[in-house]
This record gives sequence, structure tokens and C-alpha cells, in this order.
Amino acid sequence: LPLLGLFSAVSLLPSALAHCPLCTIGAATAAAGAAYLGVGDGAIGVFIGAFAASTGYWLSRFLKKKYNKTFIPFQTPIFIIASFLLTIIPILPLFKGFTPLPIFLMGGYGGMLNRTYLLSMFFTGSVIGGLIVSITPWLSARITLLRKGKQLPFQGIILTFLLLLALSISFEVIF
Repeated sequence: LPLLGLFSAVSLLPSALAHCPLCTIGAATAAAGAAYLGVGDGAIGVFIGAFAASTGYWLSRFLKKKYNKTFIPFQTPIFIIASFLLTIIPILPLFKGFTPLPIFLMGGYGGMLNRTYLLSMFFTGSVIGGLIVSITPWLSARITLLRKGKQLPFQGIILTFLLLLALSISFEVIF
């Protein structure tokens, strides 16, 4: 419910101030649809993480004043991380999917440096989704450079959704 309120408030912002409003709305819609269809926690996390990072970009562009580097260095990344944490942490208890992550440094299972950790599939997926949204503008720019300045229509949106879809399918198949 808090996520829905945040989504509603953010959707009222003018599109000229957004990082990628179609990406943000699309990621949130895909996550809601995936949860409705019974998709696993990791795949849902990919889309929620993408939504959270896009919202951070959106909110950082909403500020009219950019502060100099001595007052608030890394202003946009701070907004992205804050948005991510403020979106993911409150809904983390709703997702119960964990997978074991064994780390064996010496010897067999009973060794002193060997441990098995539980890895939250939702949190892992959300971190990956947030990273995808953060690197696709750079990746899209690289593709444009390789194509000698030519850009496909909706290249950034298509690239973002293809990467998110591929990784969410990977989560479903692997885990």
C-alpha cells in the first residue's frame, strides 16, 4: 500500500522532469502483474528494484536546484539509493523466498571457515533490477556510439525491458 501511494504521487510529476517515466511505470506494472500471476520472489524483485531505482532518478530530477559538490556530493546517487532502500526494506518481510549460499573456503562442510548463508531472492533480484536501470542509459549511449550516432526508436526503453525480462526469466528458471 505505501508503494502504491508513492507510485501515485510520483506519477503526477510532469514527464519532462522524469528519468524515464515509461520505464518506471512499466517496471511497477510488470511487478504487480508478476505477483498476480504467481511469479517467484526473485523475478518480482528485479522489477521492484528497477521501479525503485527509476523513482530515485525521477525524484533527483524533480529538484530544481543542484547543489555543488562540496555541499552534497553525489546528489543523484543518494536519491537513487534512498529511494531503493525506502521502497525495498518496508516490503522485504512480505517475501519469504530464500536460497542457500554455501561458501566453502577450506576443507569439507565442517571446516572452520565454511558457512552457509540464506540469500533473500527478492532482495537479490531487486539489487539486480536497480543495477540494470542504472546502467542501461550508459549501455544505450554505447550502442548509439557503435551505430555512429544512430539511435533506434525507444532504444533505451526496449533495452531496459529486454534486460529486465531476461534476468527475471533467468531467476524463474534457475531458482
